[in-house]
Amino acid sequence: QVQLVESGGTLVQVGGSLRLSCAASGRTVSRYGMGWFRQAPGKERAFVAAISCGGGMTLYADSVKGRFTISRDNAKNTVYLQMNSLKSEDTAVYYCAAASQCGSSAGPSWYPYWGQGTQVTVSS
Repeated sequence: QVQLVESGGTLVQVGGSLRLSCAASGRTVSRYGMGWFRQAPGKERAFVAAISCGGGMTLYADSVKGRFTISRDNAKNTVYLQMNSLKSEDTAVYYCAAASQCGSSAGPSWYPYWGQGTQVTVSS
């Protein structure tokens, strides 16, 4: 089993930056792809970014491409999401997810392990 704990969510102004962290425990995730998803009020959970086990392959939703960067530190069993140029539409609960194999995917069904989420609110 893998336990995931997100942190770093907070209130930030439009145009600001934020870095989310996802700490994994219970199992090393260095062999697993990892992803970030988000869910805004009244909307379905949506893909944000994903990274392969070695970090060599990344995927991004069009809405965040060029503004967000996913990275991982396998020595720390942690995945990050650097978010720059934040917009009000980025407001959501952000969830970290771990796959059970290497590679990366935008599909939530790829990921059997999920964290509890961290709230990001972008205010103007």
